[in-house]
Amino acid sequence: MRLDELDYHLPQDQIAQRPLERREASRLLLLDRATGAFQDGKFAQLPELLHGDELLVLNNARVIPARLFGRRLGVRSQKPSRATRAEHLTGKVEVFLTRQIGADVWEALVHPGRKMRLGERILFGNGELEGEITARGEFGSRTLQFVSHDQRSVREHFERLGHVPLPPYIDRADEEADRERYQTIFAKRPGAIAAPTAGLHFSPEILERIAKRGVETCELTLDVGLGTFQPIHSETLEGHVMHSETYEIPEETAAQINSAHRKGRRVFAVGTTVVRALEDAASRAVESVAKDLVLAGRADAKLFITPGFRFRVLDQLLTNFHLPRSTLLALVCAFAGREHVLAAYWHAVEAGYRFYSYGDCMLIR
Repeated sequence: MRLDELDYHLPQDQIAQRPLERREASRLLLLDRATGAFQDGKFAQLPELLHGDELLVLNNARVIPARLFGRRLGVRSQKPSRATRAEHLTGKVEVFLTRQIGADVWEALVHPGRKMRLGERILFGNGELEGEITARGEFGSRTLQFVSHDQRSVREHFERLGHVPLPPYIDRADEEADRERYQTIFAKRPGAIAAPTAGLHFSPEILERIAKRGVETCELTLDVGLGTFQPIHSETLEGHVMHSETYEIPEETAAQINSAHRKGRRVFAVGTTVVRALEDAASRAVESVAKDLVLAGRADAKLFITPGFRFRVLDQLLTNFHLPRSTLLALVCAFAGREHVLAAYWHAVEAGYRFYSYGDCMLIR
């Protein structure tokens, strides 16, 4: 499939730069994936739109303050000249954490990366946190070993010194309010570098009304990483290689999903990250010839879901609007059909919907 088949035009002023005052105040576009018919609505109507027999699956990943700003300290084994020492003392460095791979060891994107050699150290804050580059990785990434120089843990320094990793299409610096609004109300497990944005619309009141409808909920964790947001650089989808993203499905959640499947109940995914975790777990079950639909446990999702993909778990999907030519738009088109999705997107643009992370949403069923 050609990448330009996933294109659409979006005016810049429809990219939401801030969240609405109330989480549940977003608009909702209801799309029938069988017919392509769509209908305008409000997210606050979601409980009444549910049939009552759904199993709602949420991603409880918590966004970490993944953007750190520090200064170069030099290579540990090298004694720098006076000029080099001056450059290190004043050279500013941005470190964008992307994935934890060990105890206080993280993969990260470093800017400016070309000047940063193996063994180079970076100081953050007033020197209470230090990171050392220990390896180079794919796509320009680096591996950093962090160490705390006071009584606080490395994670506590991240929380104190880090910035909320707002997406690049939000054209402003992060603010204190983003620390709360760029998290879902059910965020529990830190490790994600971006929010599972379909979940941002839920408020305690909405969840309470959903429960009163008899809808069951369960949770999994997928640490949103570069796999979700890496641009497609090839001319076709087939030429793109996805980053893997770590996810974990608890035993209880797997049991609920397998039970719902056996009873013919609808599995409702809140966000594309949930879809990726569920369908990857189903693929693992097939490969291991398991009797259950999905397997519990921790794994790395490597699936690239594109049109033609066979969904084994998903019945309904709540999702935000996604960037053109993106892996996320490819996933949505795989579920609802490219023509139906792009027609709905065209309508959303014409009707003035707000797009992307802090924007409005779609319910596809």
